[in-house]
Amino acid sequence: MGQGANTPEELETLLEDAFVLQDRDALVELFDEGAVLVAESDRSEARGAEAIARSADALWGAERIYVAEPGRVLQARDTALVFGGRGVSVLRRGHDGAWRYAISVLSFGYAISKEEQ
Repeated sequence: MGQGANTPEELETLLEDAFVLQDRDALVELFDEGAVLVAESDRSEARGAEAIARSADALWGAERIYVAEPGRVLQARDTALVFGGRGVSVLRRGHDGAWRYAISVLSFGYAISKEEQ
């Protein structure tokens, strides 16, 4: 997975991919330095790359998943606000042109086991 995303909508897709694949490194790349990830399911708050990675590990351990549902994107220059069915996020476009999360408040669902399918 490359660094960041070309559009805010693409960033949402990359976040879903990183969660589905449980790719810790790819996930961390999608967040700005010092970013905040809030998991609404347990109200946990992670600040910075290492804390976000630990939060993702805990979510994966609890069989939590994230499915991107970007509903509306409001963009003003290098900042975007994404409203979706699963959360609200503030994104920034960096000097390299890639979009990354600055603040993300997300709702995580449970994975469906093979027995339930």
